[in-house]
Amino acid sequence: MTGTGAEPVAARIDTSGPHPARVYDWFLGGKDNYPVDEELGRRIMSVDGTARHVARTNRWFMQRVTRWLAGRAGVRQYLDIGTGIPTEPNLHQVAQRIAPECRVVYADNDPIVLKHAEALLRSTPEGATAYIEADVRRPDHILEQARTCLDFTRPLALSLVALTHFLGDEDDPYGLVARLVDALPSGSHLVLSQLTADFDPVGVGRGVEMYKAGGVTLAPRTRAQIARFFTGLDLVEPGLVQLTDWRPELADGESTDPNAVISLYGAVARKP
Repeated sequence: MTGTGAEPVAARIDTSGPHPARVYDWFLGGKDNYPVDEELGRRIMSVDGTARHVARTNRWFMQRVTRWLAGRAGVRQYLDIGTGIPTEPNLHQVAQRIAPECRVVYADNDPIVLKHAEALLRSTPEGATAYIEADVRRPDHILEQARTCLDFTRPLALSLVALTHFLGDEDDPYGLVARLVDALPSGSHLVLSQLTADFDPVGVGRGVEMYKAGGVTLAPRTRAQIARFFTGLDLVEPGLVQLTDWRPELADGESTDPNAVISLYGAVARKP
């Protein structure tokens, strides 16, 4: 499950405009990005010097959630859509450190992530990892491919971290998330973080315009709008909160920036 087609990966990487996964990689200090991605990242940093810290905060949220899922919740299967370019520790590394038998499927729509799939696929002998090159706008394709590695008769965690704000209303984000959740068995979990303008409308508005100028959709949503993604699910304590407020006792190696406004909500919810 490492992509399809005979065309070389490098030939399919579009560097004419920025890509969210590569801009995020630049914010995290990675090297798997291009000048067009760095240009957008630097423009955002010029108006918000804490953008890098915010990106890392989102990454730390994923790690805390995975520690909770693999540890206290006993989850052994994960479907991570919009995984981005590998940044250690990645989700499978966090989960398999707690439970080596964990099985993880990653999905993303940028060929550069496929280029690094070999790093993603380094699983423990007891577990498994796989990668699907696919867009979240094709949920049935993702589910079909994921079933070759994951057992959909047993609970699993669906991770949509910093993904839905790249879906505009025209993409029917609520319908896409509902389609994915509907395919999960009882006892599964949805993990989601999403940009909001609730805390810094001016700063987030500038970011939206910068992404738009680069041809990238960025759709911040209110807390009430984000809560809609969890319709029919049982929110896990502490509910839908700013990322830094989600179980900070599970932090490992995180730092704080008193100047940073963390304009993202995050939550975990269980399917009854």
